[in-house]
Amino acid sequence: MKLTIIRLFECSAQDEIDLAKIWPEYSSASLTLSDTHRIYAAKFNDRLLGAVRVTLADTEGALDSLRVREITRRRGVGQYLVEEVIRDNPGITRWWMNDIGVEDRSVMAAFMQTVGFTVQDGGWGKSVLDGGC
Repeated sequence: MKLTIIRLFECSAQDEIDLAKIWPEYSSASLTLSDTHRIYAAKFNDRLLGAVRVTLADTEGALDSLRVREITRRRGVGQYLVEEVIRDNPGITRWWMNDIGVEDRSVMAAFMQTVGFTVQDGGWGKSVLDGGC
């Protein structure tokens, strides 16, 4: 099967099991889904391999809790996930990723630079001109 990026509108029982593996620190009740609080996930063989929480406000978007399951890392899943989140939200011209809770800041810094973000105080930022990548 093909890796796909999906926006979760509601979580199935299997999604909750998979998200608990991705984010063991969150309970399923704490994962709010709305137009401004979204979860995007990378799905392969009906299982979620990675996910990111997205908060939108006007033309700004914030990413947090970006994580790919350890067994699947370093295969492009995270990059595809971030690229598709940006593509799915063309009205957002400024993106931010906070470095709070990042497992390994040096690894995340290298990853964020790969996806076009620049190092800023407290995290990484990206401006998207004309709503495109």
